[in-house]
Amino acid sequence: MMGLLASLAAGLMTGVGAIPVLLERKVSRRANDTMLGFAAGVMLSASFFSLILPGIDAAVSIYGNINIAALIAGAGIALGALAVAGLNEALPHEHFIAGPEGADPGALAKIWLFVIAITIHNFPEGMAVGVGFGGGDVTNGMSLATGIGLQNAPEGLAVAVALRGQGYGKLRAFVVALATGLIEPVGGLLGAAMVSVSEVILPWGLSFAAGAMIYIISHEIIPETHRHGHQNAATAGLTIGLILMMILDVTLG
Repeated sequence: MMGLLASLAAGLMTGVGAIPVLLERKVSRRANDTMLGFAAGVMLSASFFSLILPGIDAAVSIYGNINIAALIAGAGIALGALAVAGLNEALPHEHFIAGPEGADPGALAKIWLFVIAITIHNFPEGMAVGVGFGGGDVTNGMSLATGIGLQNAPEGLAVAVALRGQGYGKLRAFVVALATGLIEPVGGLLGAAMVSVSEVILPWGLSFAAGAMIYIISHEIIPETHRHGHQNAATAGLTIGLILMMILDVTLG
């Protein structure tokens, strides 16, 4: 239940981030890229400090061997990245700048291509929060939920601004941005249930969630932030996000 509620709270932050669109506030591309860079930094830090390292510790406590723990973490990361890569190939979706990817969408409306793209992105984040709580470490789960909630706000704004640029009304853009975050509690419930079944699943679940997020950071977020020539601003945002999430993880943990 805690994993479900925390991932729901983190997902709702996409709506909070999209509020400026309702107020007709303009956001520059430079600011947008900086905020997306911040989101990437939070996710990158969370992947290592809140998922991979606790996953290795959990594996060591189960098997008593650091080498086995490292191999499990590596395999879990690879499986997580491959899973999201498979979703990218199998599901039709469209990025705001890069254009269509995945299977042939057929007659699927363009707005649903955007929704699917963000769903692919948000599901592993919710799963990461659920896994954090499902492992019984409430402080680690709170750290993950806080960090992912923080990065969801600029992400929600980016989605809403992009939809406005595609000609959608401000209310519809806000609602779609909010709705994309509501997939996170589904992932949170699945992640919490999965690792609650058996202690052996915990290190796999933590590293799997990390691999999924690392794939998204490299494949989607960072290329998007560099596409308009604002690499320095995006990198500064990434660095700030990484440091903030690291501090959150250390102080809350």
